[in-house]
Amino acid sequence: MNHLPEFLANHPLLVAATVLAALAVVAFELRLRLRAGTEISVTEAVRMINNGAIVVDVRERAAYDAGHIADAMHMTAAELRAGGEDRFKKKRGVLVVCDSGTASHGCAEALQKAGLEGAFSLRGGLAAWQRENQPLVTGKGRA
Repeated sequence: MNHLPEFLANHPLLVAATVLAALAVVAFELRLRLRAGTEISVTEAVRMINNGAIVVDVRERAAYDAGHIADAMHMTAAELRAGGEDRFKKKRGVLVVCDSGTASHGCAEALQKAGLEGAFSLRGGLAAWQRENQPLVTGKGRA
């Protein structure tokens, strides 16, 4: 133990790299834990949809038309954040989807802050949906 101060003094870059790596791990874990309250898996999403949840696709219109979850409503993330929660009943679940789960996560958080406790984001987005072999429909859906 007497050699620890000497080691730290002789290897400042190694010590700094270790501290930065530890901080990165802690930040990543905290980020994951904070997202857990608004994200659900594909299996949970299917269960929610089967129980009557509204699906809101926040991708670009062309991506939505190329393939989306059946009966999904198209709405941009900006529209959803700017008062779109008024379209949904407070007691009904809302599933927000995008390509990767990043944009939908922010939208689901905004909906929850606006009082829609049943708003969630699809973890991994439509990429995860397709990995689980869930169907997509093409063409124009609900606006």
